[in-house]
Amino acid sequence: MALRFPTARNGRTALVLAVTMAMAPMPAFAQDPGPPAKQQKKLPEAPSKLPKVGADRTRGLDFLFGALKVAPDEASAKHVEARIWALWLQTPSDTTALLMLRAKAAMDAQQIEVALKLLDAVVKLRPDYVEGWNRRATLYYLQNDEQVLIREPRHFGALAGLGMIMQDLGDEKRALDAFRKALAINPYLDKVPELVKTLTEKVEGRDI
Repeated sequence: MALRFPTARNGRTALVLAVTMAMAPMPAFAQDPGPPAKQQKKLPEAPSKLPKVGADRTRGLDFLFGALKVAPDEASAKHVEARIWALWLQTPSDTTALLMLRAKAAMDAQQIEVALKLLDAVVKLRPDYVEGWNRRATLYYLQNDEQVLIREPRHFGALAGLGMIMQDLGDEKRALDAFRKALAINPYLDKVPELVKTLTEKVEGRDI
């Protein structure tokens, strides 16, 4: 998924860190040198407190995605969304859970290489664990976003993240497509409707 990346090494590192902070359910770094425009973007993330969910992931997700699409209001949608995140983050492996915690700590400490190695271990140990791929995809930019969406095409967090990265990289047409797909799954995503409106005017309001 080759795209135009920042040419400066420091610029690339800063973008990786910004995307990582936004995607992962963790506090932002105390010292973020990024410009205000970048700081305003926030990728969909898991709530800090997740509800308890059952073990039937497949049937549970099918039901919850149906409920999310027809949620009557934002409060109802956020309740359903939290349950989806809980299922995505759920793992029967204590080792995987420990690796995810250590990867989060490494990302908090801006130890990107350490976090990547830990997440590499997660996806190798549990290739069916969607959130391991999702976390690693935020560090690899778009290189492994496809792995998340192959395993869970309805991952609105990955789709919205893909759209934001595409927008940052100047590919507004693909950004709009990703945002629309994310909204088709979760109509109540924060900021995404506004982004779709803006990009629709820019992309479809001119000859491409």
